[in-house]
Amino acid sequence: MTLDEANQVLAEADLLVAGEDVTAAIGRLAGEITTRLAGANPVLLCVMNGGLIFAGQLLTRLVFPLEVDYCHATRYGRETAGAGLDWIVRPRLKLRGRTVLLLDDILDEGITLDAIADYCRQQGATRILMAVLVDKRHDRKVSPGFRADFTGMETEDRFLFGFGLDYKGYWRNAPGIYAVKGL
Repeated sequence: MTLDEANQVLAEADLLVAGEDVTAAIGRLAGEITTRLAGANPVLLCVMNGGLIFAGQLLTRLVFPLEVDYCHATRYGRETAGAGLDWIVRPRLKLRGRTVLLLDDILDEGITLDAIADYCRQQGATRILMAVLVDKRHDRKVSPGFRADFTGMETEDRFLFGFGLDYKGYWRNAPGIYAVKGL
């Protein structure tokens, strides 16, 4: 993708959720997570790269003891369609006996989050929760009823970017949630 193509994608995109509304949703999630996990001594596990912006904005609003780690597992790379799960970095903290909160940008089909949760179970985590900024409304989830424990917002089933979500590696930094024209 060229710089001109990337700029054209943003210029033609539909803004679905304005930046201030995304920030408000993150604030609401921080309250919900604090209420539920303040006494749990959790490990918050950021799913890279998409979860980076969401996690960064959320973490400073969680005023209770926690540890932070990350993992990098992807099905997309720089493509727009998923393939098999590719582990780039696995969590480094010990998860045995811990509550783990996975932080990711989006719950689309849930295949990646489900696989990461399964890995955490195999490592001995006693409770695994998921927080996502965006949940796409559709019927293609990894299993019927698959949902995150904490969801910032739901959107229509389109190809999204901004606030951590990317389009072919670009626009994770876009200041809202956008949908690519025609996708």
